[in-house]
Amino acid sequence: MIRNSRAQLRIRLFLEARTVRPRTVHSTGKPILSGTAHQLRHRILRHLILVVALAASLSPAKAIESVRVPLDAQVIDLTKAVESYNSMGDSLLVSTAPGSDGIVRRIEVRAKEEGTRPNWIVFALTNDTGEQIERLIEAPHFRLVGSGVIWPDLGATRISAITASQGFPPERVESADADVFRLTLDPGTTVTYVAELRTPKLPQLHLWQPDAYKDRITSLSLYKGIVIGVSGLLALFLTIVFVVRGAVIFPAAAALAWTVLAYVCIDFGFWSRIFGTQGQSDRVWRACIETTLSATLLVFLFAYLKLNRWHVRASHVAVVWLIFLAALAGLALYDAPVAAGVARISLATIAGAGFVLVLYLATHGYDRAVMLIPAWFLLLIWVIGAAFTVTGTLTNDLVSPALIGGLVLIVMLIGFTIMQNAFAGSALGGGSVADTERKALALTGSGDTIFDWDVAADHVHVSPEIETQLGLARGALEGPAAAWLDVVHPAERDRFRACLDTMLEQRRGRINQEFRLRGEGADYYWFRMKARPVVGSDGDVVRVAGTLGDITEAKIAEERLLHDAVHDNLTGLPNRELFFDRVGAALTLAQTGCARPEGAGAICSSISRAGIAAPMTSGLTNAPKRWASKGGILSAIAKRPPAARKGSSNGRKPPAAKSVTDARAMSPRRRPSATNMATACQKERKTAKRSLRWRRAGAGEPKCPD
Repeated sequence: MIRNSRAQLRIRLFLEARTVRPRTVHSTGKPILSGTAHQLRHRILRHLILVVALAASLSPAKAIESVRVPLDAQVIDLTKAVESYNSMGDSLLVSTAPGSDGIVRRIEVRAKEEGTRPNWIVFALTNDTGEQIERLIEAPHFRLVGSGVIWPDLGATRISAITASQGFPPERVESADADVFRLTLDPGTTVTYVAELRTPKLPQLHLWQPDAYKDRITSLSLYKGIVIGVSGLLALFLTIVFVVRGAVIFPAAAALAWTVLAYVCIDFGFWSRIFGTQGQSDRVWRACIETTLSATLLVFLFAYLKLNRWHVRASHVAVVWLIFLAALAGLALYDAPVAAGVARISLATIAGAGFVLVLYLATHGYDRAVMLIPAWFLLLIWVIGAAFTVTGTLTNDLVSPALIGGLVLIVMLIGFTIMQNAFAGSALGGGSVADTERKALALTGSGDTIFDWDVAADHVHVSPEIETQLGLARGALEGPAAAWLDVVHPAERDRFRACLDTMLEQRRGRINQEFRLRGEGADYYWFRMKARPVVGSDGDVVRVAGTLGDITEAKIAEERLLHDAVHDNLTGLPNRELFFDRVGAALTLAQTGCARPEGAGAICSSISRAGIAAPMTSGLTNAPKRWASKGGILSAIAKRPPAARKGSSNGRKPPAAKSVTDARAMSPRRRPSATNMATACQKERKTAKRSLRWRRAGAGEPKCPD
């Protein structure tokens, strides 16, 4: 119940009242009433006002109800049993609670300092036992429960003095965390206590049994010491790791740990014991620490997730946020409650937005975000619990110490997370890797995929990257080696089978082959296989292991270079190099006996399609001398062996000329490029001559190429 001392205001208004003069009527110039009658009326009115004001000033406040104090009660909550008064003066007149005789007395209490106009609380205690009772009144300086979010209560000295209506006056007990007074209640008495407050709000008032209060302080001191010790060791450890490692994530984590340590010291009252702060300075320190906690949490989230690599605006948002929090810390020097309220809102925002960001990055396969999910989820739960606490939803006295301990455990979990993430790759980056790990790193860096054929089980294992590239389902390329024949290009199946069979038979050697694999959309991709056999103790091949490298882009570039080498860049038509190549191929086939009389027509038709209008003799001016010595193209065709002429009348179409541009018909091991076109042509001619020698040696007539 809140009452205003209105009696003094009434007296003040009465003393400032002025005498009312009689009204006159200006039309006649004569007063309505005579001056004597008016003066008499106003005197009577003044006396009545004076009597009413004095009666109001002397009327005491209503008597309060007392609280019974049992002998076995360890603690009694008096927060809701007190009556509060907002005074406009330096004294308070109250009526005491009725005693055992039923008499209500009046007492007047004056403030310790004149002109302060403090607030007051009044409560009464009854000892109906036959023993003297000694109790302790405790009013904590700071209580997180119900402190509020906007303009929170950051703590202060609550009670200046307590006055008793009778008996021994209360004695102040030294305490850094609360205002504690010792009360003595005689047997069968009811004592009314009037307490002068230093703050408008009293968060909590407890009546403790001395032994129970001592046990509580001892147990809390042990708990506080453990929490402060763990928090300090964690901050020191992360600092040492930062000095040793030097990564940017460790100073952010160390700053967060040191900030949590400072917050724990402030909340447990250890800060005031170290630096001797009290009153307003504690409020400023608390607001600054809460602001710093929000800032360090933001820096840690930014550094751990490396948000600057995801989007450049993340750096801008983080910098603006940090500047705002720095300005908020400066505001704490002038208005600590406002700064603390904004800092609490900022902390809740960082926890909520950070959890959404961590989940988003985790769903996109970011390993760091996946590892941070447990710690950040606990942080979000902690923020929700703290919100319920400061708004007064949770009122248990153990909530505040539990929240402080939970915050330390969350920071410890964050420290373990960054240690696991940092040192998981420390051996890889420190130069102390084993040979197997080094080879695995080299394979990962090269971009090749693994090919492993278990010969005994006839099971092929490949990396999932190649299946993803081909658009196949996971495990589609795993199974027996024969299943690969359905995926390999038909032109290279025999070569692929022969390579593996030769490897098993010879039990040595290496595979370095290029072949094509079919994708989901019937598209083929070029791959280079490099593998070697692994021989067991019995001398048999137990595995064939190697790598598969994607060379599709290189093949496309190679074919493009070959096309540009034999075609005009402007018109896209075949150039002179292609003409000489076709003529040389025709001559070679004529000498080997595979050409037919219709070959000349085919050559002429090819020349016509090439768009060469010059006479044939002019095209031979730059031909090799051996062509001119035989009398040109027609002479070379006419002088072909009789056996060739004999077999030319069967009406079959002439075989297609072998060209360096036909990439599929050539050896897959080496293809001529644009820079060594002449070398490629000479190799083809040597191959044809070698076939001619095989025929003359009686090995049979070679099969003409398709």
